[in-house]
Amino acid sequence: MTVRPSDGGPGEIPRRLCAVALEVLPVTGASVSLHDHDMPVRLCASGAQAAYVTDIQATLGDGPCQSAVRSGRPVLACDLTAGRDAERWPVFAEEATGAGVRAAYSLPLGDETVCVGTFDLYRDRPGALTAGQLRTARSLAAAVTMALMAMARDAVDRASEGELDRTDWLDGLIDGHDGVYQAIGMVMAQRGVGAAEALALLRARAFADSRTVTEMARAVVEHRLRFPRDY
Repeated sequence: MTVRPSDGGPGEIPRRLCAVALEVLPVTGASVSLHDHDMPVRLCASGAQAAYVTDIQATLGDGPCQSAVRSGRPVLACDLTAGRDAERWPVFAEEATGAGVRAAYSLPLGDETVCVGTFDLYRDRPGALTAGQLRTARSLAAAVTMALMAMARDAVDRASEGELDRTDWLDGLIDGHDGVYQAIGMVMAQRGVGAAEALALLRARAFADSRTVTEMARAVVEHRLRFPRDY
């Protein structure tokens, strides 16, 4: 499958590249997430399973995608059922395997100076990617990065090629995906706390209620849930 600019606007290309990954790699799911303030925001996913496992990492604040952003390098969790990978992210591993995901591969998006998100691949059995498969995954991640740059240039309409900083990228890209950030602001006001603590409260409540942080944020934004000071 070949993705050309004529196949759709820049915003559609990351979704199409997730579909390409399922065709050319031994994976069963793929997603693209943007990251800011230690909070991944899912931009697109190949299906419900990939969306769920991506959102779980946002809820927990932990997982391969979080590690990839922090290190700026690919993180390959080849076996979430046992061993080192399961021990590194025990709660994520339990949730992921419960959803049918046995391995996860996260590749950072951006350049040598900034990581703005991850291209995440999932599959239903343990195993490593071969050297050739990893090169293909890296190529797809590079294509996603190029698409995100195009989205940012189109949305911001003021950044020239090669001059995008972290704020420029996210200003345009998170538009329509910022419910979590809105909820964080509301919790900050309700509890009189900082952003980090507000996010921690959202995550803790989401995990306690067996919901994703995105679902919890929607409830806050829609005024169905409050975090009063005596919570």
